[in-house]
Amino acid sequence: MATPHGQSPAPQGLTDWLAEQAWRLERLTAGGRCEDLAPFGAALSGVRIVGLGEATHGSREFFQLKHRIFEFLVVEAGFTTLALEASESAARAVDGYVQGGGGDPGELMGRLGFWTWHTEEMRALVTWMRAHNQRAAPGRRVRFVGIDPQRSRASVAYVTDFLHQVAPAEAVAAQSALAPLDTARPGSRPDPQQGLRASAERLLDLLTDRRAEFTAQVGAEATEAAISHTHVLVRSADLVTLSFDTRLFTARDRYMAEAVSAVVDGTGPAGPNGSGEEKVVVWAHNGHVSRGHYMPGVPALGHHLHQRYGDAYYSLGMLFGAGAFRARRGRNMRRPAVPHRISRPGVGSLEAELAQAVPGDHLVDLRAARTAPAEVRDWLGRQHRHRSLGANVPRFTYRLHHAPTVPAQDYDGLAYVETSTCSRPLP
Repeated sequence: MATPHGQSPAPQGLTDWLAEQAWRLERLTAGGRCEDLAPFGAALSGVRIVGLGEATHGSREFFQLKHRIFEFLVVEAGFTTLALEASESAARAVDGYVQGGGGDPGELMGRLGFWTWHTEEMRALVTWMRAHNQRAAPGRRVRFVGIDPQRSRASVAYVTDFLHQVAPAEAVAAQSALAPLDTARPGSRPDPQQGLRASAERLLDLLTDRRAEFTAQVGAEATEAAISHTHVLVRSADLVTLSFDTRLFTARDRYMAEAVSAVVDGTGPAGPNGSGEEKVVVWAHNGHVSRGHYMPGVPALGHHLHQRYGDAYYSLGMLFGAGAFRARRGRNMRRPAVPHRISRPGVGSLEAELAQAVPGDHLVDLRAARTAPAEVRDWLGRQHRHRSLGANVPRFTYRLHHAPTVPAQDYDGLAYVETSTCSRPLP
């Protein structure tokens, strides 16, 4: 007999396999004992990049669990970098705080350009990262990086200030050309000729051609930082001038994957441990960390990482049962995020199968299914539905909003949180 939405019921073997394989979580909050995470750590042998997803951008419990997993991976597995789906430009100031610099962490998180990260939970995370660095041995310090090229005001400011020092004649023209990137959003200035990107590319050529001259004036560190910021501006200008369609979303996820790869491969700015070769935790929505597609026709960030690193990339999707979450209502990007309530997952959904097999909060490693009975592998290899709720949700129909997934193809593991509550915004 078919379940609602035309999906076949899960075989008993799947329920038995999940009940045997899942690791129950003692708690969601960071700090204290971590024996319950030890099996997860063992499953990550050989992994250099862990993608931590979330079914909503406004669930307190997802943030708490991700903080806990990140802390575990830093302390027990030597991970060194948190790469967040946030402004690559503004995140550099947050990293300055993490490395021991000044500033208020809440105010710095607010500059990242997304209401989703301006929360008590994220402030607690960066505060922990700073405290860790204060006591960490050399080589075990952590860094905070943004991987999203949009919202590049900080890069515009850095580059124009740099030019005023080393090439005043170029500074005024550059500042005028780059001014739209102060506030422009992706897709907000569609331009088939991409004049804004061309201006940023000309500036990048200027800086690289005169690198030696500028280094002699102000030093290598400032010059390389200016070149790095200008690379951000080129990518940001590309997103701003693309039409708001699949090309834009394709470019965004590709750019985010490239930013992660620059950290992993040591081709980007060196981290606090010197080499730039890091083990990275990627923090983003389920749709981005998935090894499949963010939306039809758009390869996800995680797809690119899996293509490049194979099993050295591990995608952990996070799902939930019932409760509440925060999101903006409708398409208005200026409205404040508000609470939304949601009931238990419907019969036949991926969440319902996890909840039935293993009540309570838990993790399950889907890579273990490679040697599972055929009926388990078959079920995990078919398409199912799961909740996928972004920063904005439909005004009335968000409870019905699901996305298709093939668990064995899209994720290496799943976390299930029984109850979601709203993330807590900072003032």
